[in-house]
Amino acid sequence: MPHKDKFQLFLFFEDYKIYEDDCVNKNDTSTKGDGALFNNADTKPPEDGQILIVTVSSDRGLCGGIHSSVSKHSRKVAQENPNSQIVVLGDKAKAQISRTVREKIKLSFNQIGKSVPTYAEASAVADTILKEKIEFDQAVIIYNYFRSVISYEAESIPVYSETTFTRSGNFDAYEIEDDVLENLKEFAFANSIYWGLVEGHASEMASKRSAMENATKNAGEMIDKLTLTYNRGRQAVITNELSMCLK
Repeated sequence: MPHKDKFQLFLFFEDYKIYEDDCVNKNDTSTKGDGALFNNADTKPPEDGQILIVTVSSDRGLCGGIHSSVSKHSRKVAQENPNSQIVVLGDKAKAQISRTVREKIKLSFNQIGKSVPTYAEASAVADTILKEKIEFDQAVIIYNYFRSVISYEAESIPVYSETTFTRSGNFDAYEIEDDVLENLKEFAFANSIYWGLVEGHASEMASKRSAMENATKNAGEMIDKLTLTYNRGRQAVITNELSMCLK
């Protein structure tokens, strides 16, 4: 991206960053990622437009139903929109989605979730999807939103194509050149994927911790129960032997 375009993008995003941060502090999930930008521009997807569903998951298990939540949400969106395609990040969600809407899966990624997500990883995913020429009017990033250590839920972030964005009701309020518009799409797409990866990673780590904590608790209770049973049996044997000696 040329330096001039980078500078224009910087100026373009400055007007919504403060608003977005304010919404994040208020836990308004509708403006996560680049949602504030599209909300301010009054961007709406066209009817019967092409929808790209990006399901953010991982390759690892031992997380309860954390993969099932995004898979279920993705299947629901896919069934409600006939003109939809699916890109899956992570093998766990891919296996679940393939059971019902295998024909809609156009691309999948593995080796996801092995370490803390980085923006470079999200950018690589976004670049690969765009290079595959998968056309869409709206992309929906479906991920697990981290609410607390014991709570998460499937959420979605919308991202729009250049054509859809230029048709926004308040698009004329933004002074942006045509050659910057494509860079904007790439930035918004990668930024939203990164948001989903980070939120999903936090939810997965919390879910793993809860699962292992419950397993440790259950193991401890089982050990205590078996110890009590053993001691009772041992005490019964000793009592019987003493009774025989006294006789």
